[in-house]
Amino acid sequence: MLGIGIDVVDCEAFAEQLHQPGSVFTSQVFTAREWRTVARRLAEKHGLSFQPGAPLPLPAVPHLAARWAAKEAVVKAWSAALYGTAPPLGEDEVDWREIEVVHDQWHRPAIRLHGQFAQRVAESLGGLGISGDALRWHLSLSHDGSSAIANVLLEAQG
Repeated sequence: MLGIGIDVVDCEAFAEQLHQPGSVFTSQVFTAREWRTVARRLAEKHGLSFQPGAPLPLPAVPHLAARWAAKEAVVKAWSAALYGTAPPLGEDEVDWREIEVVHDQWHRPAIRLHGQFAQRVAESLGGLGISGDALRWHLSLSHDGSSAIANVLLEAQG
């Protein structure tokens, strides 16, 4: 195990941020695939539909909050793996869409990294003798009431 990260999001406060005009959460945090996944889950579980950019149905908030918690937990797990060294990226340099929550056909979540973020992770851990291909990100998501939580464990395989 290289690092572990956990993050908790208050769904009510998160909903307020989502509904603010010009919120970065609607355009700069979630990928198109993440929006589609949440829309599909809403249709399956609640019979609701929405389009990104349209008013967000309340049942969508915990699903998005858990994904936001996952992205924060990824950064924390990576940071824990680099304990004692300077962070390779400042928090304001992270393109949150480059940390993506994906699911298999049974709805089990996983992390997929893209772009500069994936490159920086690989470079920083390469100094520890670990290639980017050898990394495995374990992810658990949950939400209940007004809280959403994500737990990420980063390990090197092989």
